[in-house]
Amino acid sequence: QVQLVESGGGSVQAGGSLRLSCAASGYATSGVCMAWFRQVPGREREGVANIYMFVGSTVYADSVKGRFTISGDKAKMTMYLQMNSLKPEDTAMYYCAADQAEVISWLLRPEPDFGYWGQGTQVTVSS
Repeated sequence: QVQLVESGGGSVQAGGSLRLSCAASGYATSGVCMAWFRQVPGREREGVANIYMFVGSTVYADSVKGRFTISGDKAKMTMYLQMNSLKPEDTAMYYCAADQAEVISWLLRPEPDFGYWGQGTQVTVSS
């Protein structure tokens, strides 16, 4: 049974940093695309970043480029999101997602591409 468990959320002031983790169990990450999404109540879930674990290729939303870094550790079956220079508009529930990927896309993959999801971790950035 595949499980994705996020951790590392919390509250921080604008300009601060947080590091999210997503630990995958029951799943081989080598051929997988893993992703971070975020959602604010009343709004659609939006993609933040993708990583193709077998080659390490990454894709970012324009809103986080230069501030967030997605990375993965295949040995630990864990994905990370280092978030720097946080802004109040980054406040959201952050979800990790994963699924097999045979080709690399240079665009963020949409929600339907991912069959496995974590439970979410809250990030709150105060001004």
